[in-house]
Amino acid sequence: MVHAFIMVNTAAGKSQGLLESVRGLANVGEAHIVAGDFDIIVEVDTDEVYEVLQTSSSDIQGLDGVVDTKTYIAID
Repeated sequence: MVHAFIMVNTAAGKSQGLLESVRGLANVGEAHIVAGDFDIIVEVDTDEVYEVLQTSSSDIQGLDGVVDTKTYIAID
């Protein structure tokens, strides 16, 4: 099992609208709007690292209003 966190930056005013779309994606366990350097933090569980990258680079970055993502794979 691969556990990862995807940090999402959104365009101004888009976080709330994107939250439900992100939560509805396959492999997404949780997603929360946060204060700080990122707008949304997404928790992902998959069988393979490739699926984490697919979720980040295609699924999340493909949503209108997503500006950038950073992916962190848990190693514990």
